[in-house]
Amino acid sequence: MSKLVRIATCNLNQWAMDFDGNLARIKESINLAKAADATFRVGPELEISGYGCEDHFLEQDTLNHTWESIAEILRCDVTDGILCDIGAAVMHRNVCYNCRVYICNRRIVMIRPKMCMADDGNYREPRWFTAWDKGFTLEDFYLPRRIREICKQVKVPFGVGAIALNDTVVATETCEELFTPDAPHIALGLGGVEIIANGSGSHHQLRKLNTRIELIKSATTKSGGAYLYANQQGCDGGRLYYDGCAMIMCNGNMLAQGTQFSVHDVELVVATVDLEDIRSYRAAFKSRSVQAAAAPPVPRVDCDFELSGIAVNGLQPSKPISIRYHDPMEEIAYGPSAWLWDYLRRSGQRGYFLPLSGGADSSSTAALVGIMCQEVVKACQEGSQTTIADVQKVTRRPDWIPSTAQELAKEVLWCVYMASTHSGSETEGRARQLALEIGCNFNKIYIDGITTAIVDSFSSVVGKVPQMGNDGGSTAEDLAMQNIQARSRMVMAYFMSQLMPWAAGGSGSLLVLGSANVDEALRGYYTKYDCSAADVNPIGGICKVDLKAFLWWAAANKGYPVLERVVQAPPTAELGGAGRGAEQTDEEDMGMSYDDLSMFGKLRKISRCGPVGMVHKLAHEWTHLSPTVIGEKVKKFFFYYSINRHKMTTLTPAYHAENYSPEDNRFDLRQFLYPARWSWQFRKVDEAVKRLEEAEELRSAKRQKTEHAHP
Repeated sequence: MSKLVRIATCNLNQWAMDFDGNLARIKESINLAKAADATFRVGPELEISGYGCEDHFLEQDTLNHTWESIAEILRCDVTDGILCDIGAAVMHRNVCYNCRVYICNRRIVMIRPKMCMADDGNYREPRWFTAWDKGFTLEDFYLPRRIREICKQVKVPFGVGAIALNDTVVATETCEELFTPDAPHIALGLGGVEIIANGSGSHHQLRKLNTRIELIKSATTKSGGAYLYANQQGCDGGRLYYDGCAMIMCNGNMLAQGTQFSVHDVELVVATVDLEDIRSYRAAFKSRSVQAAAAPPVPRVDCDFELSGIAVNGLQPSKPISIRYHDPMEEIAYGPSAWLWDYLRRSGQRGYFLPLSGGADSSSTAALVGIMCQEVVKACQEGSQTTIADVQKVTRRPDWIPSTAQELAKEVLWCVYMASTHSGSETEGRARQLALEIGCNFNKIYIDGITTAIVDSFSSVVGKVPQMGNDGGSTAEDLAMQNIQARSRMVMAYFMSQLMPWAAGGSGSLLVLGSANVDEALRGYYTKYDCSAADVNPIGGICKVDLKAFLWWAAANKGYPVLERVVQAPPTAELGGAGRGAEQTDEEDMGMSYDDLSMFGKLRKISRCGPVGMVHKLAHEWTHLSPTVIGEKVKKFFFYYSINRHKMTTLTPAYHAENYSPEDNRFDLRQFLYPARWSWQFRKVDEAVKRLEEAEELRSAKRQKTEHAHP
């Protein structure tokens, strides 16, 4: 006989420290779950405060506001008839834990602390929370007075255990715990837990989603059972975009899957599971039964509630569905564009300002804003009242609903081509055509007057006039003359961003967009405080190789055909300079290709290679090059990386997409003043190259000897 349960998970677009908004979205998700006849709902990690509060978690105010929000949940009828797993920061015995708070019928059932903290890459959880290292144990937690008065409870179980309902057993593992070798779901499954919930705060990274899904699929394939995954979705106030994809799996099959990228604030994912299918699946797996019989018991907390208690006519178990993945170009299109919308609507600003050069980087940024407009208009047409209200707030146009993406782009994006005597008509033409295809505002301005005025001011002080290198100037003069062009563009960008809405008869100011990619940041191939200095940068975590592929994709799929011309054009800064002809490309100027830069970046960060380790790795990868050439390339990379590392300290906040990002704020923590000659390391590189060359000579001689012996 079937024993059907309706279970629900969700994507929530929470915002760090927005307790009012976060609470409203939590309640909405619970009400949507109840409307879908679900009796169990799981939400994202730390959903009450928002995951990205960081050092605010060290403030008692944050913990108090969390309990105040829980009090609001307990006071109303939102948890009547449903078991809710809610993410919250909780202090127990003067220790702060990242917890799951189970609430049912206006009573707290259990508080479950996180056992494994995320402490690498972008994550620093041990700075704010302590891992629960007492294993599967429970102890008493005495509730705050305000909570006691509402739910008439004095204490509740605190620790890691399971909730024994009248018809099944439910438990939790949280985010990072899923990724550990000895994940809690193993012991929980062997201990008879049939439904496992995972409230997560997992950010987007290109090509990462499959790892997450495969872990959940493996967990439910080996152990059986149902697994609900909830996640935040959106920008909660920082560089990360939490990429949703709430899902429900059972016995290795995907039953329901939410979106990875969205402009919606709340998305519910629901499935119907037959508990008898879980029991049958497990019982037939005899090796599992042997291990389960010998497994130590998981402590349980009784809860007088049934997940299968709601009778719904015609209810059937959910059928397995195919797992959906975006290809990387779609990830680039929809992740940063959704992040841009969150940032804009929550910043209170009027729109975006972009210095559009007609090159690959700024064109990618413009295309992302255009895609943002497409997704926002689509949500408006689907009737999303939250999105419509946000559009009206951003544009300062009450009662207005855009009918096309071009209409919205005209309201929120200003692009300006900042020309100089070194600019070409082709780049201007591409910039103008792209703005036309997007539908945004477009202007052209000359910066020569600004740079001339600065040079004249300088000359009046020192009595000398600096010259470009092509006009006989020294290296110092040449670099200064190039850099003042780039920095003048930044000054003009901020000036125009504050005044363009006013000039158009409106109000508010614009956020300035940056367009430096991750490879140029790694190499330091940009001018400090030029147009890379901006408010936000949607492509700052994306490599040049992927950006080029994205431009091809957007040209074919998003209605911006001029991007084909952009990607086919060789990238050039158009700053002039000694020895830099009109046709000289950025790669020639850098002395290395973007493909090489991507490889260096991955080896430096992901493979954790220093100069010597990098040479040895590349000797196997780049078999078409001699060890001597490889050694020189590696030394050149580390030299330029080290002398430019100081630029990372002022890097514009950028969307995090690549796991070899050199972003200095928290992801890639290294010094910014280096001994750029790397004397010891480069000496060891030379020694390694010599050994590799000698080994290659021996192999070559051996081959020749073999060939002569067997003609």
